[in-house]
Amino acid sequence: MSDNEQTPTAPRLTVWQVIKSTVAAAFGVQTEAARQRDFKQGSAATFIIAGLVFTAAFVVALVVIVNLVLSGAG
Repeated sequence: MSDNEQTPTAPRLTVWQVIKSTVAAAFGVQTEAARQRDFKQGSAATFIIAGLVFTAAFVVALVVIVNLVLSGAG
């Protein structure tokens, strides 16, 4: 293969696809087709960052909900 021949690359995932896959995986409802697409087109770093952001947002949301419930009970 010469230097000017390029191998076809799979299209990169959109931000929306990464978000959907991260949320679906977090709740355990990821489809096999989406999982295969993620492994072929996505990068591990993208999903690690998305997972960390999702986890932080989830924890913050839980803290806010618990504080709202406890402040209303007093």
